Amino acid sequence: MRLLAALLAIPLLAQQNAPKIPADFDAEFLKLNYQMNLGEVLGVAVNSKGTLVVLNHPGSSTTGPLFGNATTQLLEFDSNGKFTRELGKGVYGLGYAHSVRFDKYDNLWVVDKGANTAIKFNPAGLVTLNLGRRTEGADEFELYNARKVAQNPPKHVDGYLNGSTDVTWDPQDNIYISDGYSNSRIAKFDKHGNWVTSWGSRGSGPGQFNTPHNIVADRDGNIYVADRANRRIQVFDGDGKFLRMIVLNVPYDKKRHPVLGNTPENLPDETQPWALCMTNTPTQYLYVADTEPGRIYKVTPKDGKILGWFGESGHDVGQFNWTHGIACPSENVLFVADMNNWRVQKVTLHPEKLSSAR
Repeated sequence: MRLLAALLAIPLLAQQNAPKIPADFDAEFLKLNYQMNLGEVLGVAVNSKGTLVVLNHPGSSTTGPLFGNATTQLLEFDSNGKFTRELGKGVYGLGYAHSVRFDKYDNLWVVDKGANTAIKFNPAGLVTLNLGRRTEGADEFELYNARKVAQNPPKHVDGYLNGSTDVTWDPQDNIYISDGYSNSRIAKFDKHGNWVTSWGSRGSGPGQFNTPHNIVADRDGNIYVADRANRRIQVFDGDGKFLRMIVLNVPYDKKRHPVLGNTPENLPDETQPWALCMTNTPTQYLYVADTEPGRIYKVTPKDGKILGWFGESGHDVGQFNWTHGIACPSENVLFVADMNNWRVQKVTLHPEKLSSAR
């Protein structure tokens, strides 16, 4: 009966028409030199002082196997984009990190998909909490395999993570981790790191997930999950009660060739949400990125209305090649982890130009 009620609660969502938001793009905000070429950039976070941390995967040409090489690098920049330090060097629980976030106390959290961990660094750069446990070397053959997971989803185990992807917090500082590529659930811990509960299973029904890829919370403690392969954002209360869903369904040119991959046939109207960011502004806004057509959308979180969008897939400045992370320190300034273009782009929106054009 609970599942039926949840199904009936899902609205029929008609396509939304939304304008393109005028924006400036800066792909050279970070002051890099010839010895600091970035690799795949999976995440970017900004703290209350404007300090940026970039989650970079530079790889290595000289060590480790080509596949499975531990490659996480955390680079810190000041508010002007000047490099200041590298964090987390030699930390055991870092292998292939998937996201970075700052909490409201300016602690840096790193969620590692490969090591199955979520690690908290204090502002001094010291580890103060580790959730989950890194798989031992002898057990590495049991790591994530997409086909095996689809055929036989692993059993969820309290306190352990399996393919973890992202982290967020509610107003009481409870910790929520999207977990993730192998597990298909949201894991909840209290502010001390003690296990509380989890919800979700692999599937396409309400409260089920197929790659919960990003997670954020609003000021009321509601939890927003980018349920990537199910092409939707699911919204829950802090106890895992399904509230509603949001879809990215603004019309786009489905014949346009994607930046990576063949042109698919029979594409659905809804695109896949990959990255989420919730502003801390008086009125909160949700920014959501997809892979194709490569847009970032501005959304009102309570009703899922798409107010506008910007960007498209590609390699030029102002285009994105798999947006994997977003930081939104204000309503109209964003930093975008442009993963396969190996860069961070600073985006400055100009909604006032949109109003005057109308």
